[in-house]
Amino acid sequence: MTGSPKAHVITEARAVVTLALVAAVVVAVSRGITPARAQPGARTFAGSLQLDYLLVPTERPARRFTLDGGTVELSLKLSVDLSKNVTASVKACFACHGFEAGMAYIDLRAADELRLRVGRMTPSFGNFPVRHDPANHRLSDKPLPYDMGRMLRRDEWNEGILPAPWVDNGVEVGGTHFFPGGQATYAAFLMSGPKGTADAADFDFLDSRSGERYYVDNNSQPVVGGRVAGTLDLRRHGTLTLGGSVMAGTYDPDARLGFWIAGVDAAVDLTRLIVRAEYLVRRTDMALGADPAARFKYGPDRAGTFADYFVKDGFYVEGEIPLGGVDLLARWDGLRRAGNVLASSGLDSRASLLRYTAGLAVKVGNLRLKTSVELYDFDTFETEIATHVGIASPF
Repeated sequence: MTGSPKAHVITEARAVVTLALVAAVVVAVSRGITPARAQPGARTFAGSLQLDYLLVPTERPARRFTLDGGTVELSLKLSVDLSKNVTASVKACFACHGFEAGMAYIDLRAADELRLRVGRMTPSFGNFPVRHDPANHRLSDKPLPYDMGRMLRRDEWNEGILPAPWVDNGVEVGGTHFFPGGQATYAAFLMSGPKGTADAADFDFLDSRSGERYYVDNNSQPVVGGRVAGTLDLRRHGTLTLGGSVMAGTYDPDARLGFWIAGVDAAVDLTRLIVRAEYLVRRTDMALGADPAARFKYGPDRAGTFADYFVKDGFYVEGEIPLGGVDLLARWDGLRRAGNVLASSGLDSRASLLRYTAGLAVKVGNLRLKTSVELYDFDTFETEIATHVGIASPF
């Protein structure tokens, strides 16, 4: 089905409004930009590398439900100041999915409070994606809401809620306002968005990230989202950061299947103790198909109808105690899913997962040795134990 003429008119109107808004922001930012300097600006090159080995002693081998064994995560970033107000940045990532362009954008800055970013980027959503590079967080793997490939039973759960880093094409407007005792930040973005097939029951993360299937919007409609956050100085004892993020749009080729994601986060940095927490929830439409009774595991409700959506939420709470060159780590995170599932799924209509992690990170020169033990408490599968041993280094 190609949709009604009215739907196409609405789509075209949205596109016109989107282009008008972007053009208005470009004009506003450009007015605040000074001419480029005669000499090229500064260049900054940075990277991080991690080699991690995942062993699941309760399941040998564990290949059938996770990416166990050794994996490498590599991040290479180059930024060039083209002028006082213009910066170009590119980033290459290598992980289980091979090489990928994790960043390729231009920043135009009119002031601290007004910045325009155009290109391929990780949009401002949540707290963890800012520090997703392996050298920027102390544990070997990511929290469950942001997991990408390393959690147990990854196929049954279809990863976390929004795998980090979420890399996408689009435009973002943002800025920071500094005031005595803290700062406030905001961001609003338009992105291509996640992808799925016309008969999808969830996002297809492989389709969303695969260059072989083209890095383009699959339904000609951008998703819209944003973030607001504030940081307060706790009278020289540390800082407190609170934030909230949203994202909404459609993900199928016909732009009929919608979704929205919302999240809140908090972080307290007391120097000798750092505590971070986030909660994410996603509501996702599903295509019922011509024969939902055969497509789904559970039958209709008392009214004889099938629910055409599911809700998935997750959280993490983690604590970090720096002791010189040693960091003690603890994390509690989890996922839940409520809604019908495909007939082939191993999940129930209500499924949950809790994970308990204890870890240790030791700094040796420029290297950081990471080790952790994780207890996976599934409600629909057997309890499992996973262990990580990794080496990470910024450069």
